Amino acid sequence: MTVPLSQPIQNPNPPLLHPRAESELVIFSMLDSLFEKTRLRPKAIDILVVNCSLFSPTPSLAAMVVNKYKMRSDIRNFNLGGMGCSAGLISIDLAVAQLHAHKNSMALVVTTEIVTEHWYTGNNRSMLLTNCLFRMGGAAILLSNKPSDSGRAKYELVHVVRTNHAANDEAYRCAYQEEDGEGNIGVSLSKKLTAIAGAALRENITTIAPLVLPPSELLRWALGCIMKKTYTPDFRKAFEHFCIHAGGRAVIEELSKKLKLTEEQVEPSRMTLLLLHRLGNTSSSSPWYALSYVEAKGRMKKGDRVWQIGLGSGFKCNSVVWKCRRVVDMGGDNPWADCIDKYPVKVQEHTLI
Repeated sequence: MTVPLSQPIQNPNPPLLHPRAESELVIFSMLDSLFEKTRLRPKAIDILVVNCSLFSPTPSLAAMVVNKYKMRSDIRNFNLGGMGCSAGLISIDLAVAQLHAHKNSMALVVTTEIVTEHWYTGNNRSMLLTNCLFRMGGAAILLSNKPSDSGRAKYELVHVVRTNHAANDEAYRCAYQEEDGEGNIGVSLSKKLTAIAGAALRENITTIAPLVLPPSELLRWALGCIMKKTYTPDFRKAFEHFCIHAGGRAVIEELSKKLKLTEEQVEPSRMTLLLLHRLGNTSSSSPWYALSYVEAKGRMKKGDRVWQIGLGSGFKCNSVVWKCRRVVDMGGDNPWADCIDKYPVKVQEHTLI
């Protein structure tokens, strides 16, 4: 469940009050919507996972949610920080691990990035790029292992695959928070980021391919490995939908090319980022905005398989595979509900960073 929030930064040097206010606006609005739509009481939540990479106050954002909704004292709550744009899918992995350990439970994942506090005010071009790309937004995802929830579930989780290249110095520093020469704090993005993302994706593909590919593609891929010839499997035979992290034009184009995706298959991620006028890079929640786009277009059918790909600092590439269990009702809370008929629009060369 996502909210269509996309706001530029007005105050380049805000006090702590401002990022707290942004946190409450984003998180509470989407949780209010989730609880209303599902008719679920907050006290029914057994596991809570909140991720926000850059803003990490005390008490935590997870504690803020527990306080707002007066959740139970025995709730298992987790707060992930510093995990970058792929943290939303990491949160799914953590929530699922908890669900495996605790039967008959319900988990709530809240994924967001609070950008107010981290507006870069210097002149370093590699750091200024983040001011252009990132926007506020978030997603709330409800997961359950209760047999009674099987009938109303939209998706079934099939696989989670994680790849981490933090041991490589170049990958570790390709998206790096630091001070510039004048003492201004920002996140610098390396010119090699696209290549590093491609390398992380290749390793992730090596892990996920045997889990999802049909036998014919597995055979071609295995023969390519034996003969030491590069063969990228045709993942279009394994998935109907691809929700790539909308990190920037170069990243989307690189992944689209490597995965041999059609224009329609890469459309959700392109339109999410397009011109930055709709959503932009909402960081860890962007794969959920892309999924909402597919739903809003009416393309999601029962039995369809979805591949969400998250890329983030560290450097990490994470994949989550879902299978659609029923016809998906778009609903009024879809962030594309009021404008989906306007998309897709033609993407010009100068419109994406």
